[in-house]
Amino acid sequence: MSEDARSEGTNNNNSERLFLVIADDSDELEAAVTFACFRARNTGGRVGLLRVVEPADFQHWAAVGNLMREEARADAEALLQQLAGQVIEKQGKYPVLFVREGERKEELLSLIDEEPDIRVLVLAAATGAKGPGPLISFLTKKVIGRMRVPVTIVPGGLTTEQIDALT
Repeated sequence: MSEDARSEGTNNNNSERLFLVIADDSDELEAAVTFACFRARNTGGRVGLLRVVEPADFQHWAAVGNLMREEARADAEALLQQLAGQVIEKQGKYPVLFVREGERKEELLSLIDEEPDIRVLVLAAATGAKGPGPLISFLTKKVIGRMRVPVTIVPGGLTTEQIDALT
């Protein structure tokens, strides 16, 4: 089951190119958001932020499981509102917000299939020795040839000034 929370002021009649960023807990999230903001600003597009709430693995008591789910959703919405402030500051427009519940990879692919305004997926690569990150590894090895949008992978260690120079 998945749910979307579209931002206020989104007008589905005025299609804008969305640069979608996964709002996760990674250190490189800021680089992805900054890149998406600058590209959207420079091309007349808009930023989309997706936060996927993973299902709670607690099913012994339904009430406890529901409470955990509600708390996770509230945390997701709070993170998106915080990131929305950064997007407004960097790009000047309120982003389109998506909150989905399920497995992150599946929800990302479903959202891209369902939302025609999403034109670019922006991800930032981890800078550590373990590789670019599980989502980038999954996409580049398993599904990139079947995706309908390009994937832009930003080095996670770039500064705002470096990103600005690239966009």
